[in-house]
Amino acid sequence: MIKRFFIGFLIFFLISCSKNEKPIVAFYYWKTILKLSETEKQLLKDNDVSKLYIRYFDIGLHPQTQEPIPLSPIRFQENIKAFEVVPVVFIQNKVMSMPRLDVNDLAQKTVHLVEEINTKNKIASHEIQIDCDWTLKSKDNYLKFIERVKELSKQKLSATIRLHQVKYFKKTKIPNVDSGVLMYYNMGSIAPDSLNSIYDQKIAARYLKSLKNYPLHLDFALPIYSWGVHIRNQRVIGLRSKMNVSELKSDPNFQQLSKIFFKVKKSNYKNGVFYEENDLLKIEAIAAEDLKQMAEELEENVAQKPKEIIFYDLDEFNLKNYEKNIFEQVVSCF
Repeated sequence: MIKRFFIGFLIFFLISCSKNEKPIVAFYYWKTILKLSETEKQLLKDNDVSKLYIRYFDIGLHPQTQEPIPLSPIRFQENIKAFEVVPVVFIQNKVMSMPRLDVNDLAQKTVHLVEEINTKNKIASHEIQIDCDWTLKSKDNYLKFIERVKELSKQKLSATIRLHQVKYFKKTKIPNVDSGVLMYYNMGSIAPDSLNSIYDQKIAARYLKSLKNYPLHLDFALPIYSWGVHIRNQRVIGLRSKMNVSELKSDPNFQQLSKIFFKVKKSNYKNGVFYEENDLLKIEAIAAEDLKQMAEELEENVAQKPKEIIFYDLDEFNLKNYEKNIFEQVVSCF
Protein backbone atom coordinates (compact mmCIF):
# COMPACT_ATOMS: atom_id res chain seq x y z
CA MET A 1 0.00 0.00 0.00
CA ILE A 2 2.79 2.39 1.01
CA LYS A 3 4.75 1.45 -2.10
CA ARG A 4 1.75 2.21 -4.36
CA PHE A 5 1.23 5.52 -2.62
CA PHE A 6 4.91 6.43 -3.10
CA ILE A 7 4.84 5.54 -6.81
CA GLY A 8 1.62 7.51 -7.30
CA PHE A 9 3.09 10.51 -5.52
CA LEU A 10 6.28 10.31 -7.60
CA ILE A 11 4.30 10.26 -10.86
CA PHE A 12 2.21 13.23 -9.71
CA PHE A 13 5.37 15.10 -8.72
CA LEU A 14 7.05 14.49 -12.07
CA ILE A 15 3.95 15.60 -14.00
CA SER A 16 3.69 18.73 -11.85
CA CYS A 17 7.34 19.54 -12.42
CA SER A 18 7.04 19.17 -16.17
CA LYS A 19 4.00 21.44 -16.17
CA ASN A 20 5.80 24.07 -14.09
CA GLU A 21 9.05 23.94 -16.03
CA LYS A 22 10.05 27.44 -17.00
CA PRO A 23 11.00 28.38 -20.56
CA ILE A 24 14.71 28.73 -21.21
CA VAL A 25 16.35 32.15 -21.72
CA ALA A 26 17.96 32.65 -25.14
CA PHE A 27 19.22 35.67 -27.05
CA TYR A 28 19.42 36.98 -30.58
CA TYR A 29 22.83 38.24 -31.68
CA TRP A 30 22.44 40.75 -34.49
CA LYS A 31 25.87 42.25 -35.17
CA THR A 32 28.04 41.57 -38.22
CA ILE A 33 31.06 40.61 -36.10
CA LEU A 34 30.62 38.14 -33.26
CA LYS A 35 32.77 39.17 -30.35
CA LEU A 36 31.31 39.09 -26.86
CA SER A 37 32.19 41.74 -24.29
CA GLU A 38 32.88 40.78 -20.69
CA THR A 39 29.48 42.18 -19.71
CA GLU A 40 27.75 40.04 -22.34
CA LYS A 41 29.67 36.93 -21.28
CA GLN A 42 28.77 37.48 -17.63
CA LEU A 43 25.10 38.00 -18.47
CA LEU A 44 25.01 34.71 -20.39
CA LYS A 45 26.68 32.94 -17.48
CA ASP A 46 24.39 34.48 -14.84
CA ASN A 47 21.29 33.40 -16.77
CA ASP A 48 22.53 29.91 -17.70
CA VAL A 49 22.10 30.74 -21.37
CA SER A 50 23.06 27.85 -23.63
CA LYS A 51 21.39 28.89 -26.90
CA LEU A 52 22.10 31.83 -29.22
CA TYR A 53 20.17 32.80 -32.34
CA ILE A 54 22.83 34.40 -34.51
CA ARG A 55 22.06 36.45 -37.61
CA TYR A 56 24.29 34.85 -40.28
CA PHE A 57 23.37 37.18 -43.17
CA ASP A 58 20.55 39.13 -44.77
CA ILE A 59 19.18 38.52 -48.25
CA GLY A 60 18.36 41.61 -50.30
CA LEU A 61 18.34 42.70 -53.92
CA HIS A 62 21.40 43.79 -55.90
CA PRO A 63 20.94 47.51 -56.71
CA GLN A 64 21.79 47.05 -60.42
CA THR A 65 20.66 43.54 -61.36
CA GLN A 66 17.79 43.29 -58.85
CA GLU A 67 18.86 39.70 -58.17
CA PRO A 68 18.88 38.26 -54.63
CA ILE A 69 22.25 38.56 -52.89
CA PRO A 70 23.56 37.88 -49.37
CA LEU A 71 24.28 41.02 -47.36
CA SER A 72 26.78 41.50 -44.50
CA PRO A 73 27.63 37.86 -43.66
CA ILE A 74 28.74 37.48 -40.06
CA ARG A 75 32.40 37.13 -39.08
CA PHE A 76 33.26 35.18 -35.93
CA GLN A 77 35.98 36.49 -33.64
CA GLU A 78 34.84 34.45 -30.66
CA ASN A 79 34.84 30.78 -29.76
CA ILE A 80 31.22 29.91 -29.05
CA LYS A 81 31.47 26.14 -28.74
CA ALA A 82 29.80 26.39 -25.33
CA PHE A 83 26.54 27.44 -26.99
CA GLU A 84 23.95 25.83 -29.20
CA VAL A 85 23.92 28.07 -32.26
CA VAL A 86 20.87 28.65 -34.43
CA PRO A 87 21.75 30.42 -37.70
CA VAL A 88 19.18 33.10 -38.56
CA VAL A 89 18.72 34.36 -42.12
CA PHE A 90 16.83 37.63 -42.52
CA ILE A 91 15.12 37.95 -45.91
CA GLN A 92 13.76 41.28 -47.10
CA ASN A 93 10.14 40.93 -48.14
CA LYS A 94 10.85 42.58 -51.49
CA VAL A 95 12.94 39.53 -52.39
CA MET A 96 10.01 37.20 -51.78
CA SER A 97 7.70 39.58 -53.68
CA MET A 98 9.60 39.15 -56.95
CA PRO A 99 7.16 37.74 -59.55
CA ARG A 100 9.76 35.49 -61.23
CA LEU A 101 11.83 34.53 -58.21
CA ASP A 102 13.79 31.29 -58.68
CA VAL A 103 12.80 29.85 -55.31
CA ASN A 104 14.76 26.63 -55.70
CA ASP A 105 17.99 28.44 -56.59
CA LEU A 106 17.60 30.87 -53.66
CA ALA A 107 16.94 28.02 -51.21
CA GLN A 108 20.01 26.10 -52.42
CA LYS A 109 22.25 29.17 -52.12
CA THR A 110 20.86 30.03 -48.68
CA VAL A 111 21.46 26.56 -47.24
CA HIS A 112 24.90 26.38 -48.89
CA LEU A 113 26.02 29.70 -47.35
CA VAL A 114 24.77 28.67 -43.90
CA GLU A 115 26.72 25.42 -44.20
CA GLU A 116 29.78 27.29 -45.46
CA ILE A 117 29.77 29.63 -42.43
CA ASN A 118 29.25 26.67 -40.10
CA THR A 119 32.13 24.71 -41.63
CA LYS A 120 34.51 27.67 -41.55
CA ASN A 121 33.79 28.27 -37.88
CA LYS A 122 33.44 24.61 -36.83
CA ILE A 123 29.81 25.03 -35.78
CA ALA A 124 27.44 22.07 -35.82
CA SER A 125 23.97 23.59 -35.95
CA HIS A 126 20.78 21.53 -35.77
CA GLU A 127 18.28 24.25 -36.59
CA ILE A 128 17.95 27.13 -39.05
CA GLN A 129 15.62 30.06 -38.54
CA ILE A 130 14.17 32.14 -41.38
CA ASP A 131 13.18 35.71 -40.54
CA CYS A 132 10.85 37.34 -43.06
CA ASP A 133 7.77 39.52 -42.65
CA TRP A 134 5.95 37.96 -45.58
CA THR A 135 2.73 39.41 -46.97
CA LEU A 136 -0.16 38.22 -49.14
CA LYS A 137 1.84 39.28 -52.20
CA SER A 138 4.96 37.34 -51.23
CA LYS A 139 3.17 34.43 -49.52
CA ASP A 140 3.43 31.85 -52.33
CA ASN A 141 7.15 32.35 -52.91
CA TYR A 142 7.86 32.38 -49.18
CA LEU A 143 5.96 29.17 -48.43
CA LYS A 144 7.71 27.37 -51.32
CA PHE A 145 11.07 28.69 -50.11
CA ILE A 146 10.43 27.33 -46.61
CA GLU A 147 9.52 23.91 -48.02
CA ARG A 148 12.69 23.77 -50.10
CA VAL A 149 15.00 24.93 -47.29
CA LYS A 150 13.54 22.25 -45.02
CA GLU A 151 14.17 19.57 -47.66
CA LEU A 152 17.71 20.71 -48.41
CA SER A 153 18.95 21.43 -44.89
CA LYS A 154 17.53 18.30 -43.26
CA GLN A 155 17.49 20.27 -40.02
CA LYS A 156 14.84 21.57 -37.70
CA LEU A 157 13.40 24.73 -39.22
CA SER A 158 11.82 27.64 -37.37
CA ALA A 159 10.38 30.91 -38.64
CA THR A 160 9.65 34.28 -37.15
CA ILE A 161 5.95 35.14 -36.95
CA ARG A 162 4.35 38.60 -36.65
CA LEU A 163 1.13 39.44 -34.85
CA HIS A 164 -0.81 40.09 -38.06
CA GLN A 165 0.26 36.67 -39.38
CA VAL A 166 -1.20 35.07 -36.26
CA LYS A 167 -4.53 36.88 -36.40
CA TYR A 168 -5.04 36.40 -40.14
CA PHE A 169 -3.33 33.02 -40.56
CA LYS A 170 -6.09 31.68 -42.80
CA LYS A 171 -5.07 34.31 -45.36
CA THR A 172 -1.33 34.59 -44.71
CA LYS A 173 -1.04 30.80 -44.19
CA ILE A 174 1.34 28.96 -41.87
CA PRO A 175 4.85 28.05 -43.04
CA ASN A 176 5.77 24.36 -42.87
CA VAL A 177 8.22 24.74 -40.00
CA ASP A 178 8.75 22.86 -36.76
CA SER A 179 8.02 25.91 -34.63
CA GLY A 180 7.56 29.66 -34.81
CA VAL A 181 8.87 32.59 -32.83
CA LEU A 182 6.38 35.39 -32.26
CA MET A 183 8.18 38.73 -32.60
CA TYR A 184 6.35 40.61 -29.87
CA TYR A 185 7.61 44.07 -30.78
CA ASN A 186 7.62 46.70 -33.55
CA MET A 187 3.85 46.90 -33.28
CA GLY A 188 3.08 50.49 -34.15
CA SER A 189 3.98 53.11 -36.73
CA ILE A 190 7.22 55.05 -36.40
CA ALA A 191 5.78 58.55 -36.09
CA PRO A 192 6.44 61.98 -34.53
CA ASP A 193 3.68 61.39 -31.94
CA SER A 194 4.21 60.30 -28.32
CA LEU A 195 3.39 56.60 -28.87
CA ASN A 196 5.98 53.83 -28.60
CA SER A 197 6.20 51.88 -31.87
CA ILE A 198 8.23 49.08 -30.25
CA TYR A 199 5.49 48.12 -27.80
CA ASP A 200 1.97 49.46 -27.55
CA GLN A 201 -0.34 47.55 -25.22
CA LYS A 202 -3.48 48.83 -26.98
CA ILE A 203 -2.25 47.55 -30.35
CA ALA A 204 -1.17 44.24 -28.80
CA ALA A 205 -4.63 43.76 -27.31
CA ARG A 206 -6.14 43.62 -30.80
CA TYR A 207 -4.16 40.47 -31.56
CA LEU A 208 -3.62 38.62 -28.28
CA LYS A 209 -6.84 36.61 -28.27
CA SER A 210 -5.87 35.18 -31.67
CA LEU A 211 -2.94 33.30 -30.10
CA LYS A 212 -5.19 30.56 -28.74
CA ASN A 213 -6.33 29.70 -32.28
CA TYR A 214 -2.90 29.60 -33.91
CA PRO A 215 -2.06 25.95 -34.77
CA LEU A 216 1.76 26.27 -34.77
CA HIS A 217 3.77 26.05 -31.53
CA LEU A 218 5.15 29.47 -30.69
CA ASP A 219 8.07 30.65 -28.62
CA PHE A 220 8.36 34.36 -27.91
CA ALA A 221 10.90 37.04 -28.78
CA LEU A 222 10.84 40.12 -26.52
CA PRO A 223 12.63 43.45 -27.09
CA ILE A 224 15.40 44.90 -24.91
CA TYR A 225 16.61 47.56 -27.35
CA SER A 226 15.97 51.28 -27.62
CA TRP A 227 16.32 53.82 -30.40
CA GLY A 228 15.79 57.45 -31.23
CA VAL A 229 13.20 58.62 -33.74
CA HIS A 230 14.78 61.59 -35.52
CA ILE A 231 12.15 64.24 -36.31
CA ARG A 232 12.50 67.41 -38.39
CA ASN A 233 9.61 69.75 -39.08
CA GLN A 234 7.16 67.17 -37.73
CA ARG A 235 8.44 64.49 -40.12
CA VAL A 236 10.42 61.37 -39.25
CA ILE A 237 13.71 61.43 -41.14
CA GLY A 238 15.39 58.39 -39.60
CA LEU A 239 15.88 55.91 -36.78
CA ARG A 240 18.99 56.25 -34.62
CA SER A 241 20.12 53.02 -32.99
CA LYS A 242 21.88 52.66 -29.64
CA MET A 243 20.28 55.72 -28.12
CA ASN A 244 18.57 56.17 -24.76
CA VAL A 245 17.43 58.87 -22.36
CA SER A 246 20.47 58.77 -20.07
CA GLU A 247 22.84 59.22 -23.03
CA LEU A 248 21.02 62.32 -24.29
CA LYS A 249 20.68 63.79 -20.80
CA SER A 250 24.47 63.91 -20.56
CA ASP A 251 24.91 65.52 -23.99
CA PRO A 252 24.95 69.36 -23.81
CA ASN A 253 23.75 69.60 -27.42
CA PHE A 254 20.33 68.23 -26.47
CA GLN A 255 17.65 69.67 -24.21
CA GLN A 256 15.10 67.40 -22.56
CA LEU A 257 11.54 68.60 -23.21
CA SER A 258 9.65 65.69 -21.65
CA LYS A 259 10.16 62.12 -20.52
CA ILE A 260 10.85 60.94 -24.08
CA PHE A 261 11.43 64.07 -26.22
CA PHE A 262 14.71 65.95 -26.67
CA LYS A 263 15.37 69.07 -28.75
CA VAL A 264 18.63 69.83 -30.53
CA LYS A 265 19.96 73.05 -28.99
CA LYS A 266 22.52 73.68 -31.72
CA SER A 267 23.46 71.87 -34.92
CA ASN A 268 25.94 69.04 -34.33
CA TYR A 269 27.14 65.62 -35.40
CA LYS A 270 26.56 62.65 -33.11
CA ASN A 271 27.73 59.15 -34.05
CA GLY A 272 28.16 60.29 -37.65
CA VAL A 273 24.62 61.70 -37.93
CA PHE A 274 23.92 65.40 -38.47
CA TYR A 275 21.35 66.98 -36.16
CA GLU A 276 20.01 70.37 -37.15
CA GLU A 277 19.09 72.98 -34.56
CA ASN A 278 15.48 72.44 -33.33
CA ASP A 279 15.35 68.83 -34.58
CA LEU A 280 13.62 66.50 -32.15
CA LEU A 281 14.57 63.04 -30.92
CA LYS A 282 11.92 60.76 -29.49
CA ILE A 283 13.37 57.94 -27.41
CA GLU A 284 11.52 54.64 -27.66
CA ALA A 285 12.60 52.06 -25.10
CA ILE A 286 11.33 49.07 -23.15
CA ALA A 287 11.39 49.26 -19.36
CA ALA A 288 11.62 46.23 -17.06
CA GLU A 289 7.95 46.77 -16.17
CA ASP A 290 7.05 46.60 -19.88
CA LEU A 291 8.83 43.25 -20.24
CA LYS A 292 6.93 41.79 -17.30
CA GLN A 293 3.63 43.12 -18.63
CA MET A 294 4.34 41.64 -22.06
CA ALA A 295 5.13 38.26 -20.50
CA GLU A 296 2.00 38.30 -18.36
CA GLU A 297 -0.37 39.18 -21.21
CA LEU A 298 1.21 36.53 -23.44
CA GLU A 299 0.94 33.93 -20.69
CA GLU A 300 -2.75 34.70 -20.27
CA ASN A 301 -3.46 34.14 -23.98
CA VAL A 302 -1.24 31.28 -25.13
CA ALA A 303 -2.65 27.96 -26.24
CA GLN A 304 0.62 26.21 -25.42
CA LYS A 305 3.39 27.21 -23.05
CA PRO A 306 6.55 28.48 -24.80
CA LYS A 307 9.74 26.48 -24.50
CA GLU A 308 11.96 29.52 -25.01
CA ILE A 309 11.90 33.26 -24.44
CA ILE A 310 14.39 34.90 -26.79
CA PHE A 311 15.49 38.46 -26.06
CA TYR A 312 16.40 40.84 -28.87
CA ASP A 313 19.21 41.57 -28.77
CA LEU A 314 22.42 40.65 -26.96
CA ASP A 315 24.36 43.92 -26.80
CA GLU A 316 26.14 45.56 -23.88
CA PHE A 317 24.38 48.86 -24.67
CA ASN A 318 21.00 47.17 -24.16
CA LEU A 319 21.95 45.10 -21.13
CA LYS A 320 23.05 48.03 -18.99
CA ASN A 321 19.46 49.30 -18.91
CA TYR A 322 18.27 46.33 -16.83
CA GLU A 323 18.98 44.69 -13.51
CA LYS A 324 20.75 41.39 -14.08
CA ASN A 325 17.88 39.16 -12.90
CA ILE A 326 15.23 40.75 -15.15
CA PHE A 327 15.38 37.86 -17.63
CA GLU A 328 14.70 35.31 -14.90
CA GLN A 329 11.80 37.45 -13.68
CA VAL A 330 10.29 37.57 -17.16
CA VAL A 331 10.44 33.81 -17.85
CA SER A 332 9.01 33.11 -14.38
CA CYS A 333 5.75 34.71 -15.61
CA PHE A 334 5.09 31.67 -17.80
